[in-house]
Amino acid sequence: MKLSCLPVSFFSEIIEGRMSIFEWAQMGASIGLDAIDISILFAPDHTPQKLAAIRREVESTGMRILMVTSYPDFTHPDAVQRERELALEQEVVAVGAALGAQYVRVTAGQAHPETGRAEGVTWAIQGLRRLAESTHTSNITLVYENHAKPGAWTYTDFSQPPELFLEIARATADAGIGVNFDTGNAATFANDPVELLRAVIGQVITIHAADSSRRGELKHVLLGTGITPYPALFSELKKAGWDGWICMEEAAYQGRAGVEAAARFIHQTWDAA
Repeated sequence: MKLSCLPVSFFSEIIEGRMSIFEWAQMGASIGLDAIDISILFAPDHTPQKLAAIRREVESTGMRILMVTSYPDFTHPDAVQRERELALEQEVVAVGAALGAQYVRVTAGQAHPETGRAEGVTWAIQGLRRLAESTHTSNITLVYENHAKPGAWTYTDFSQPPELFLEIARATADAGIGVNFDTGNAATFANDPVELLRAVIGQVITIHAADSSRRGELKHVLLGTGITPYPALFSELKKAGWDGWICMEEAAYQGRAGVEAAARFIHQTWDAA
């Protein structure tokens, strides 16, 4: 198992320019992470010069950017906007490749009130498959997540209900799209998070290690202090022979101490599983 981290606790600081990606990489290296993750929102300047500079700075710390998280909205009711979403996400993949990332996290889209279940499933599958087909030479692996709601969206994820996530995941597997299994979302919204993991374990490429304080509503807490059944989930992964990247979605808002505590918890729990 290798460990990376998406620093949700530092999103505001990085997006507003009060903390740089370089400084985040320095922190990750000093904590002992194997890589760092970033949101596409961290890198608004997509010029080749700027992306090359970010990559050099990160690699100068001994780190690498593993995953770029993004938020495509393939379930938008406007067909013209769905085409824009595809073009925007193709650009995200190009950004990820320029930064040396290995994965780009993708989503189905928002649960727009105007979007029905059948058409939303169809549009999400079409958007994800078209993205995979158009970016297959990028050296980026797309990972689709059982997602909830980012701050950038108005509505929750269309595929937040586990049955919709499973339907879309199964329909895109042969397009080369993997799964970024979010433990916190599974614990919050699935009746049995371990059973949900079993249903997609053959597609799981990366894990988003997150935790929530309650069922039915995602409330991020320090990893290991919420309702996520980490020992059972990690045991299931080990039984399947999975030994990939765990990317902590660290959202405890406890600064560096929160990232350090989360990393200790994941290492100890994985080793004990």
